[in-house]
Amino acid sequence: MNEDIFCRNKIIWGEDFQKKLENIHIAVFGLGGVGGYALDSLVRCGIGEFTIVDFDDVNYSNLNRQLVALNSTIGEKKTQLFKKRIIDINKNAKVNIFDCFYTEDLNEKIFKNKQIDYVIDAIDTMKSKIELIKYCYKNNIKMITSFGAGNRLDASRLKVCDISKIEKPNCNFLKNIIRILKKEGIKNNLPVCYSSEKPKKVINKIIKSKIEYCDKDNKKYNLNKISPGSTPFVVAVAGYLMGNYVCLDLIQK
Repeated sequence: MNEDIFCRNKIIWGEDFQKKLENIHIAVFGLGGVGGYALDSLVRCGIGEFTIVDFDDVNYSNLNRQLVALNSTIGEKKTQLFKKRIIDINKNAKVNIFDCFYTEDLNEKIFKNKQIDYVIDAIDTMKSKIELIKYCYKNNIKMITSFGAGNRLDASRLKVCDISKIEKPNCNFLKNIIRILKKEGIKNNLPVCYSSEKPKKVINKIIKSKIEYCDKDNKKYNLNKISPGSTPFVVAVAGYLMGNYVCLDLIQK
């Protein structure tokens, strides 16, 4: 039996590129449906180091779509579960954990003195998403961002393109992000994964929750959150598309 776990990768992209992946460092922000699948795909590519950022525990509403969500993992930290999963796939991978809600205060801790080659943004809170995009954009850190897979049903309508190529933004979340980023001078050179499908009308009761987090001075804040509907396939395809984009970009280099 061939014990080289990446032997099938090497058939496609060769020994040299596989070796280079060992020195790549990728940061994934948000370990829900989209971020989890993006992360998993890149682990299986053979990326050598990951920084993962998420504040949340697994809950029952995650069971329909998230990789680490099982009845046996309810209440456990997503960061810890993904670290265990990463090492279980590739025992040589290095994993850095930030078990907290992302705010711009964290940038110095996450990025200072670290060479992060790529950022995957799967944050679903608009303010935090914009803060991360602004930081990466202004500091020339390569990234790809998810612009929403919620309330969509047709995974074939997902696509990756530059933010400047988005045709007819079809929901308020997307319109507001584009508008705010334009004010910050971010109009192009930002790869995004988004859906051309118009969000479905909500049929059942929406899910509301409160997020409590602390800033760098340990001051507590509360954030109201409304969770959209999510299907098993749309978030997974979005995550895989993002992981695939990163891998293709690295190959083209």
